[in-house]
Parts: sequence; structure tokens; C-alpha cells
Amino acid sequence: MRKLDDILEEYEFLDGDERYRLLIELGRELEPMPDALKTDATLVRGCSASVWVYPTQGADGGLHFLADSNAAITKGIVALVLSVVQDCPAQEVAQTDIAEALAPFDLKKQLSSNRTQGVPNMIALVREHAGRLAAAA
Repeated sequence: MRKLDDILEEYEFLDGDERYRLLIELGRELEPMPDALKTDATLVRGCSASVWVYPTQGADGGLHFLADSNAAITKGIVALVLSVVQDCPAQEVAQTDIAEALAPFDLKKQLSSNRTQGVPNMIALVREHAGRLAAAA
């Protein structure tokens, strides 16, 4: 997965339609999420498209998220969200202000409200998973 700084550098160079294409490309770069993990427990509520996020914890303690969506741009948005915290320790993920990290992308200005309405819920689910795993450690 690309690092957030690299994505932002490319994103700032692009215009509207090219930014959409970049988001779609980010979504395509997500590793496949097995259908068995697409359950009610991993479903992000409040999104106009279906979005699933599932955390796994590596031996090094880092959280690795699998995610998918049935909409290409939404899948790219969840990839962008995950790029902030992918493979970081659970405690760090739980404390990271993901919305602040994504602020330079100004998604509300770039995308329709239908596309961005679920972003806070994606962030909340990622941080909730991390908080639960950090507390269990």
C-alpha cells in the first residue's frame, strides 16, 4: 500500500477527473478481501455503498486492514483512509486523528456528499477495531 504522503503529492498535482481515477486506482491496489469476511460485523454503516473493513494483527503487533467496497470510488476512499494507519500498532491506530491526516485532500470539496458521508464511519470503525485490539493486548 502506498504511503499517504506519496498519495497526497500525486493528488495535489491532479485535477478533478484525474483525482477520481487516482482514487479508483488506490481501490484496485487493495489486497483482495475474502467474501467470508464481508459480514455484518465488518460492514461500515452509513455509507451509500457497501464497505467492509476487517483488521488482522501481525506478529509484530501492527494492524493490517483488509477492506472492500462494491463501488470503485468508495473502495478508493477506504484505501485512502487505511493508508494513514496500515500496519501501525493498534494503540497508535486508536489514537491517530485520521480525519486530520486526510484534511489536505479536502474530500468534501472534491467529491459529492454521497461519496463522503460514510468517511467518518469508516474512520470510526477502524479506530474502534484498533481500540478493542489494543485493550486486549
